[in-house]
Amino acid sequence: MSQVPWITKPCLDRRHFLRGIGTCIGLPLLEAMVPSRANAAAGTKIPRFVAMNAGLGFHAPFLFPQNPGDDYELTPYLEQISEHRRNFTLFSGLSHPDQNGNNGHASSMTWLTSAPRPGLAGFKNTISLDQLMARQIAGQTRVPFLTLSTRGSSLSWSSNGVQIPSQSSPSKLFQQLFVEGTKDEVAGEIRELHRGRSILDTVLSDAKRLNQSLGHRDRAKLEEYFGSLRDLETRLKQNEEWVRLPKPQVEVGEPKDIADQNDVLARQRMMYEMMALALQTDSTRVITFDLGSLNAVPSNIKGVNNDWHNLSHHGKDEAKIDELKLIEIAEFAAFNEFLSRLTSIEESGQSLLDHTAVLFGSNLGNASSHDWRNLPIIVAGGGYRHGSYAAHDSANNAPLANLFVSLAQRMGLEIDRFGSSTAESIRGLEVI
Repeated sequence: MSQVPWITKPCLDRRHFLRGIGTCIGLPLLEAMVPSRANAAAGTKIPRFVAMNAGLGFHAPFLFPQNPGDDYELTPYLEQISEHRRNFTLFSGLSHPDQNGNNGHASSMTWLTSAPRPGLAGFKNTISLDQLMARQIAGQTRVPFLTLSTRGSSLSWSSNGVQIPSQSSPSKLFQQLFVEGTKDEVAGEIRELHRGRSILDTVLSDAKRLNQSLGHRDRAKLEEYFGSLRDLETRLKQNEEWVRLPKPQVEVGEPKDIADQNDVLARQRMMYEMMALALQTDSTRVITFDLGSLNAVPSNIKGVNNDWHNLSHHGKDEAKIDELKLIEIAEFAAFNEFLSRLTSIEESGQSLLDHTAVLFGSNLGNASSHDWRNLPIIVAGGGYRHGSYAAHDSANNAPLANLFVSLAQRMGLEIDRFGSSTAESIRGLEVI
């Protein structure tokens, strides 16, 4: 395993906004910040979390073995990650309940939230798992979380049910994390933070005046809002501390974005490299990555001549399934490279993968019929006991959110439920 010297640590995206009473102040990436280099230097085992979703699913017969347990046979997709067999667990028979939505792909909105009836009348999303984690560990890294994609979609949702914009440009992400601003740019950023705190003071003052004219129930709701503003005030102060600290120095050049929008696999690979670098430098500890999909022919996959989305709706057409297999094998091969990269990096006597729980799967169990049941789910790394295939009831699925509770607890959250969960863990996920 390679070991990279500890560097100082990375920064936030200045382009996202929180909307509040007629003003805008930078949010989702404006989270609390205090240096954590001391923890790394002391050899502390730092838990991290990565979630990746494939919006067009995976063809189940090429993924799930016939027999569960430790001695499962390798399938075409599992062969691509077989070198990490002892570092991951495969699950089937998991889902979120009541995921019929306003379209066949609506369940992607709730893959990390488990909120019911996505997109239908009256729907409001809830906080995604990654954001709950980011809120818990706010202040320990310069960037509290990264929301990434290949084509602009996002898996992350705020506590108010608002989708958080994603970053799909590796070069912009590199600049955010590792390119130092000039003195004037840093000074300008600090001025913007001061301006944000000034705006926040005004918002708080206006809200307090409004509070005097409200009824009991509305006052209770407004008090929750006050709490959020107070949290934000603390984050803005801590954010200024991080702006004054230098960013990590890394021995890699700035990546060049891939111009071909249809070369999704190359985009995945490049973003995987950036994710590994962000985790390795402890720039962030929470990442979501929407792997992307296409209503077009993906570039540079030999033998694929048809629209990817169309292929996912194969209707058991063997020719379509053969082409779809080529795409999905390539996705698993790219995922394997990411696992290998994390395995090769040493941290506190273990691999970075040992410290990073990686959730890899899809919001669709059968993309051909838009079926949101029996989801393909893999958990890799994270200090769990791996090497098995845990097959849950395909007719009466176990709640995927049960898995989420355990992942959240691993990140330090003292919770016993999340979303639609019914238990604090799930069969097949064993802590060492």
